[in-house]
Amino acid sequence: MRFKYTTIDPSQDEFDSLPRVALILRREGRTAEAVGLVDSGATVNVLPYDLGLQLGEVWDDRKASLRLSGSLGNRLGIPVFAVAEIGDLPAVTLAFAWTTMSRIPLILGQTNFFMEFDISFYRSKLEFEINPKGSEHVS
Repeated sequence: MRFKYTTIDPSQDEFDSLPRVALILRREGRTAEAVGLVDSGATVNVLPYDLGLQLGEVWDDRKASLRLSGSLGNRLGIPVFAVAEIGDLPAVTLAFAWTTMSRIPLILGQTNFFMEFDISFYRSKLEFEINPKGSEHVS
């Protein structure tokens, strides 16, 4: 499936466009709609605090076993698993590092978003493509 790069603010132009995709997360009977940033430079998927709460999570410092880095400033995260649905693609279980930060995007990174899907970026066309891993697809 092909998607367009998007902005988050009407005052932004195509230079501010990034690969973002709408998805539905499901966990233990709860559902959250979100927009994820498809980030090939991110090591892990990151779940913002407010989305974790929508999925029924309760923050417990004793469960915070993941150390985040980069722009997340060496914060701790809790492992959270959720089923993700993106358009007509097959649903997959994604592993997230849930953080106490809310004003960050949901990040779809190498572990395990890029392990579940084949991703192609076409920046000059402001498009990207997500396909199930190992599928035969023609661009």
